[in-house]
Amino acid sequence: MSYDNPLHVTSEIGKLVSVILHRPSAEIENLTPNLMEKLLFDEIPYLKEAIREHDYFARTLKEQGVEVLYLQDLVVEAIEDKKVREALIKDFLNEARIYDERMKYALLEYFDNKDDGMLIRKMMSGIRKNEIPNIAKSLAYLVDETYPFILDPMPNLYFTRDPAAAIGNGITINKMRTCTRNRETLFMKYIIEHNPRFKDSDIPILYNRNEKTSLEGGDTLILNKNVLAIGISERSEAHSVETLAKNIFKSGQSFHTILAFNIPKKRAFMHLDTVFTMIDYNKFTIHHEIEGPLTVYSITKEKDDSIKITEEKATLQEILKKYLGLTDITLIRCAGGDKIDGPREQWNDGSNTLAIAPGEVVVYSRNYVTNRILNENGVKTHVIHSSELSRGRGGPRCMSMPIIREDI
Repeated sequence: MSYDNPLHVTSEIGKLVSVILHRPSAEIENLTPNLMEKLLFDEIPYLKEAIREHDYFARTLKEQGVEVLYLQDLVVEAIEDKKVREALIKDFLNEARIYDERMKYALLEYFDNKDDGMLIRKMMSGIRKNEIPNIAKSLAYLVDETYPFILDPMPNLYFTRDPAAAIGNGITINKMRTCTRNRETLFMKYIIEHNPRFKDSDIPILYNRNEKTSLEGGDTLILNKNVLAIGISERSEAHSVETLAKNIFKSGQSFHTILAFNIPKKRAFMHLDTVFTMIDYNKFTIHHEIEGPLTVYSITKEKDDSIKITEEKATLQEILKKYLGLTDITLIRCAGGDKIDGPREQWNDGSNTLAIAPGEVVVYSRNYVTNRILNENGVKTHVIHSSELSRGRGGPRCMSMPIIREDI
């Protein structure tokens, strides 16, 4: 099946055709215990094993016929033009808050000596102070001289779901909640604008990284070609959801209803997809606390192009039946809702599955109780290694950005 547009995603479960991943690299080894909170990690993965696990993940997808594209390669292809490369470096240094002109000059000189591949790797991995030992020391540098980095690493990059999300034939290039992650969205901006695969396709930008309020891809679920679910969460704000809804309706795509789920603003519910993912036409994996009753806002387009917002209080099952037109819904609780196994496997993203076809998902090996229950409910599981990848608090869905799925 071929598509005129390089982006085509109209469901969560259509056969996965193409996906963007990021293979963990040196940015993981630039985590330290003192930096974990700032860089949004609870633990430090062991890089060698994380790479092995991620390669197994990519191989699993390829064996199912999925085209795997790597973020770093796509950015490198986007900056072949010298002027584009220079623009990315300038934008990157501004985003990294390098304000001192002497330090900026030293970094420009440092980057000039790198080929395109190494340039992107260093942007991603961060630059330690001892890598440029003779750099001019600004007052800010001296005040915080014990801080080990000139440029912070970007260890969350392997969660490619969040910085951008393909919706229909459009894309959101997101405004991330934290400065730590917002630089990640620059890469997707340059890919869409300058990579040969995307640049001439007139792709609708449904949300822009320069917006004032945050939106992250883990909060966006495409339930079918007509209905989206979006979380109002710890990471995505209500104003962002309303802005996105207006832009989607203006884009002329098939979506006519946005369901805004108001979920608890806490780390266990970081994104909607940490507590709720779709795995088949009528089957969903969930954290039991999302069952409700919930407050959900349905956003629809009026004939005069204004939007209508309706507040509803109902259980998750009732909401899904109503808006997806289903008579029967199966909600599969993480570890069956067991009081011990459930929280443990929820901590390791037992509810965060990546559907690669209806009723066929990629899951973490360590969530064996949930995986068994999925199998008992007729769901085919592709089990991947997960000892180190899971330490970043994200599952297979978090680690993937689908750009093409077959329609269902």
